[in-house]
This record gives sequence, C-alpha cells and structure tokens, in this order.
Amino acid sequence: MHTLSIKEMSEGLRAKKFSSRELTAHYLARIERHDGALNSYITVTAERALKHAEAADARLERGDAHTLTGIPLAQKDIFCTLGVKTSCASKMLDSFIAPYDATIVQKLHHDAGMVMLGKCNMDEFAMGSSNETSFYGPVKNPWDTTRVPGGSSGGSVAAVAAGLAPAATASDTGGSIRQPAALCGLTGIKPTYGRVSRYGMIAFASSLDQAGVVARSAEDAAHVLQAMSGFDPLDSTSIERPVDDLVAGLGASIKGLKIGLPKEYFAEGLAASSREKIDAAIKTLQSLGAEIVEISLPNSPLSVPTYYVVAPAEASSNLARFDGVRYGHRAEGVKTLEELYKRSRGEGFGAEVQRRIMVGTYVLSHGYYDAYYLQAQKVRKLIYEDFKRAFERVDLVLGPTATDVAFGLGSKTDDPVAMYLNDIYTIAANLAGIPAMSLNCGFVEGLPVGLQLMGNYFSEARLLNVAHQFQQATDFHKQMPKAYV
Repeated sequence: MHTLSIKEMSEGLRAKKFSSRELTAHYLARIERHDGALNSYITVTAERALKHAEAADARLERGDAHTLTGIPLAQKDIFCTLGVKTSCASKMLDSFIAPYDATIVQKLHHDAGMVMLGKCNMDEFAMGSSNETSFYGPVKNPWDTTRVPGGSSGGSVAAVAAGLAPAATASDTGGSIRQPAALCGLTGIKPTYGRVSRYGMIAFASSLDQAGVVARSAEDAAHVLQAMSGFDPLDSTSIERPVDDLVAGLGASIKGLKIGLPKEYFAEGLAASSREKIDAAIKTLQSLGAEIVEISLPNSPLSVPTYYVVAPAEASSNLARFDGVRYGHRAEGVKTLEELYKRSRGEGFGAEVQRRIMVGTYVLSHGYYDAYYLQAQKVRKLIYEDFKRAFERVDLVLGPTATDVAFGLGSKTDDPVAMYLNDIYTIAANLAGIPAMSLNCGFVEGLPVGLQLMGNYFSEARLLNVAHQFQQATDFHKQMPKAYV
C-alpha cells in the first residue's frame, strides 16, 4: 500500500479495497520495522493514529469525507499538536506538550480528516542543512544511510522517501523543504509567504518561515497543500486571498511557457554530474513545449550573507522567550535569576542554535545594527527586485536545488560556512517571499538530484503543473530506495 499515490489511496478507501485503519496499521508497521535505521520520527502516535483512523472510516461510511480523509500523514515536530510532545528537536522543549493545535494541524487532521502517524525529526529549531543538529540524533538518508538527508526537514523527507508516510508537513526558512527534498528524491514545495498559516509553528525567523509539504509527486503535494492553505485570522502575516484549485490545474499544457535560467545558478560551484541531469530535465521541458530564456539574478550571490544576518537576528529575538521561567527546560539548583537564564539556555540549546543567537544578538546590538542588519535588509530588497524584473520576462525560474548530491554524515559539521553554503540556491526565494519547489530530475551514482522551480507570488498552481507534466514524462519520482521497497 505504501507505493500507492494519495489519489489511489483515496479511491481505494472509497471503493472499500482497504480501510483507513488497515492503511494506518500498514504504515505504523513499516515505521516500527525501518525507522530504527533512519531516526526519522521523534514521536510515533500509534494508539492515537489508529483511533483517528477508525473515526475516518466512520466518516467515509457516512459519505461526508474529504478527499484526504483517512490518509496518513507525518507532522514535522515544529508544529504544535494538542496533547503531543512538540520539541523542535531541542532539549529546550523535550518535555513540552503542546496545549493547542497549529492551524495546519487543525486543517489537515480535523477538517480534512488525515491521520497523524507521528512527529518527525529535524534540525534543532530548524537551524541546519543536514539534520545533524537534532537533540535526538541525526537522521539518515534512505538512499545511503552513511549520508545526510538534508535539513532542516530531514525527518519529514526521510520518512516519505522510505515509505514510512505518504506525505509530511515541513517548514522552509532558507531551503529547509527544498534542499532535503532534493537530497532524498522527493517533491517539496514552499508556498508564497503568507499562503499557509504560521499559527502554531514554533518560530525561527518570522519574516522567512513558511510551512509547506513533501510528497512523492507533485500531484500528492497539490492535494495536501490545497488542504493546508488559506487565510487565518490568528496569523497576522496570513494573506486574505482565495486559494487556487491546485489539483484541477495539473493537467494543463505547458506549451509556450517561458522558463528563465539564471546564469548565476549555473556558474562555478554546481557539480558537473548534477548539471548534466538538470540539462537533461531542461530538454524534457522543452520537448513538452516550454521555451527557455537566459536571465540574470545579479544579487543572488549575496543571498547567503544576507540570510545569515537577517535570520539569526530574528532567531535571537524569537528564542528569547525560552528562558527557563515559563516553559521549556529549566536548570536545577540555581540560586539567582541570572544563573537561571544562563544555565537554562546553555543546557537547553545546542551549539548551532547558540551560535545563531549570538550572531543575531551581535548584528542587532548598538553600533552594529546599521552596519549589518539594516544593510542586509537593503540587499534583501535588491534580491526581490531581481525576481520582479525576471518575472516580467518569464513565467518561472529554473535552477539546481543543491550544489551536489547528499554528502556524508559528519563531513561538514566542523565547518559552519561550508554547511551554510548548501542553501546557496534556495535562500533567495525566502528572502523574496516567492513560492518555490524541488523535484527529482535523476540520479548520480544512485543518489537523487534536485531540480528547483521558482514562481511569482501565488503561482503555486503553475509550479505544481510544470512539475506534474515533467513527472508524467519521466519516472524519477516513482523510484524508491531498494531497502524500503
């Protein structure tokens, strides 16, 4: 059953070929059998999942079910789930039981009737590109368990790639959906900033964070993203705008579509073997009728330094609430308030989180705000202007998602700058707030290569349609790691 698409699962449930309880039990059995080698889940909610599956079966029997009712889903452990541990993969929140549901949890599980299998591992507070900063240990890549799955949504992508969930939620602050989706051969989409509610998503960098989804195909991703999108009055950054029918638009022809290739994305730094697969994908899109146009995004090389000023600054502010007083880890045996703050934060936060808090505090401090933070915001505007000009000429932008295939566990943990450069192609979309996605476009020595598509604001339907048409012409998205077939 784990090889079925979400559409096939939905049809099977309605035709009574299997029940939601049977489908859920199948995935829970796979998690128990395989996840010890991957570490993709932090919490598995087996008893709760089976109970909710039975409720979904009853809803299906009554005939008032959503397309997604009864289909299992994994949640990234950054989204609050009522009565279930929500840790952000940090010791700081190891004992935190969420007292409410995030809006996307409400939409997916209560409104649509999907069944939550559990909470997925991630980089601590979503800070990382390899899923090695988690308090619960690194996640392994299902294609090669000696390699990283990417981050920060490494648990979500590893679970879906190995068939331990049909789809999973994820979050993207600088590429944390798309980069791991590329390294694990999945389809991952970050929608337009404000398209999906951030209420109940534990904040890293509030002007950059956006919730999204990872799945095996664009069609599967469209079903889930459709259900989780929409205006939320509980989120001040949520945009009040109707949601396009993402599924209905998948069958449209892409003949005449103009696709821009930024020359900056195909310069030095991109592995030659990955470039070959991307070039082949471009030819496939041309055969489907797309027109290729060379463009320039001149400020894109400044994305990484800009991001690593803006994001840590916002993180230092957001994470100030974790002080050992109200909730989260609290140091024992302290004698003063100052000691409580220092020890609780020193014990609760890992090295990477502490590093980013310190950088963020520095760039916001008196005498450095104008020199660093203000300048970064000016460059961010220039990056946005680059995309604005590009979308006057083309319908979408195409490029690599990552510089190379998945790298070895531990190979970059001692070099933060090398780790940060893994997001060189993905960060610009977050800084500009535009939608972007990654899909599998081939393999190099058995490891997936990611192709990135970026569109203008609220063009999720177009991105998913182009990805779907590409996937109809190829079979990369259907391939699974041999150990998990």
